[in-house]
Amino acid sequence: MGQSQQPQPIQASELQQWLQSQRPSPQLVDVREEAELAIAAFPGAVLHRPLSQSNAWLGKLQADLNPDQPVVVVCHAGVRSYHFGLWLLDQPWGLEVWNLEGGIDAWSLQVNPSVPRY
Repeated sequence: MGQSQQPQPIQASELQQWLQSQRPSPQLVDVREEAELAIAAFPGAVLHRPLSQSNAWLGKLQADLNPDQPVVVVCHAGVRSYHFGLWLLDQPWGLEVWNLEGGIDAWSLQVNPSVPRY
């Protein structure tokens, strides 16, 4: 077997450009907890799937994702999202998976300072 795939890294500024471009937008999956979203919600349409509640939504996740649309996974600092991205790539769904490097914290620092840091 070959080496398993890894999520493609994307910087916050690159993601902002992608979301504002004419290209088809990616699906954003935020794996942070409810309390984290209450502090700093990601601006825009996001599929919120807290990792601590994965037993409730994992079986339905494939139906929630469009296989023809890239997926960008988001968390606080980019670590949980990276690991979840690895899991997504292990599924036989053929998804294109990206990880927001630095997470919502990098988004606040590089793109939108009005998003609170925590």
